[in-house]
Amino acid sequence: MTQRTTSTTVGVRYFAGAAAAAGVEEESVELPPGATVADLAAAVGGARGADLTRVLAACSFLLDGVTAERTDPLPAGAVVDVLPPFAGG
Repeated sequence: MTQRTTSTTVGVRYFAGAAAAAGVEEESVELPPGATVADLAAAVGGARGADLTRVLAACSFLLDGVTAERTDPLPAGAVVDVLPPFAGG
């Protein structure tokens, strides 16, 4: 018999201002199969509040160490790094 996967678990690591807004540096998040980076952002923003939602709107993302678009699908076991804009030179 074939088992259907009912969720996808991904790791999320927050950096700098994103960590401050999230209140954690990392967490595991369960999403439906086929979820995208945008779905992840909506889920964690909804769970953690308006401050994180606001920060996520300006963040960029790495998916397993590679720059990701918000439309990219998330494979099970992936790690997403949440990177707020950085200033400096």
